[in-house]
Amino acid sequence: MSYGYISDEALLSLDSMEGLPRLPKPSAPKPKPPAAEMVPWWVYVPPLVVTAISYGIHYLPAPPFRIMSTSGARYPVSAAIIAMIAGVLVRNLIPLPQAAIESAKGQARRIIPVTIVLTGAGLNLMRVASVGSSALLITVVCMTVAMAATMALGRMLRVSQRTGILIGAGTAICGTSGIVAVAPLIEAEDQDLMLSIGTVNILGLVLMFLMPAVGGLLRLQDDAFGVWAGTSIHAVPQVVAAGFAFSAKAGGLATLVKLVRVTLLAPFLFILGLVYARRHGSAMPMNFTRFVPRFLYGFLALALCNTLGLLPVMQFKFGSAPLQDLLTNLGEFLLTVSMAAMGMEVNVRFLAKTGGSAVLVGTGAALVLSVVSLLLIRLLL
Repeated sequence: MSYGYISDEALLSLDSMEGLPRLPKPSAPKPKPPAAEMVPWWVYVPPLVVTAISYGIHYLPAPPFRIMSTSGARYPVSAAIIAMIAGVLVRNLIPLPQAAIESAKGQARRIIPVTIVLTGAGLNLMRVASVGSSALLITVVCMTVAMAATMALGRMLRVSQRTGILIGAGTAICGTSGIVAVAPLIEAEDQDLMLSIGTVNILGLVLMFLMPAVGGLLRLQDDAFGVWAGTSIHAVPQVVAAGFAFSAKAGGLATLVKLVRVTLLAPFLFILGLVYARRHGSAMPMNFTRFVPRFLYGFLALALCNTLGLLPVMQFKFGSAPLQDLLTNLGEFLLTVSMAAMGMEVNVRFLAKTGGSAVLVGTGAALVLSVVSLLLIRLLL
């Protein structure tokens, strides 16, 4: 190689005079970053198909999917739970393209924050004041005990801290909704979500069928059973089903107590955000807004609008519908889609190897919660 009219030998001699070990090489231009690949449209089809199938199963006219009572038909097994299970089956029984499986992760993470915001439209913050002080005290104590018991059992059984927190949130507050609300706050991994959602939903269904029978054997009064079911069972549809299976009065109170638990999700998230930030970011300046996801503010804003009666009734050519109901139903639909996508990420072999400890943690926490709640009811009601 020759540089202009100077020979290689001359350059090498100059090189040695400057003490350079070798001839400098001209800098190469930086390669351009590869263009982002377009996601094919068909990767969105499997979660939507699973969602449609889940709603079809959810509305099957037979127990346990539909239960008839004096107040009408109820559907205690939510479509989101069915979508989660169906997504797992589709992923592990049908050879899906890898692109569809990879896309499911992004879909779930994009949809869940919107779902949480829309959930606020169905909450009335004044319900906290309408529940008796004793029932409210029992609810708060049970939430604290459930979270503490879950974390203690998680450490004993060597379950990851994030999985333990998610199981605790699902047990203490509102099942899947609590888990998906807490997950981004603690930067949970997908496997943490899979273990916690699967554990909490299975145990919630067990309690839904078991507690009315136990309440009958214990000869609980309607009020006592309503508070017991509302403070102990994981998801709202499961609480409603168990309460009305005992009696109409118990069902109404159980639903109210459960909605108070759901309402307490907001302060729970604030407290958890502060504690988690101090323990994991103590070396950094404390900036609370950095650790609170933006969707939480949307959740609180919609709940406040609903509490103040600011959500109007929408008029359509075919009729009218409250905006609250439209937003709530949309949130339930998006939650079902996200659960379908999340289920498609589940590797059954992984769960078989690592899920046993998570189930034991959830079972222990649910038992502690149920016993403590019953003891408090005996003492305070």
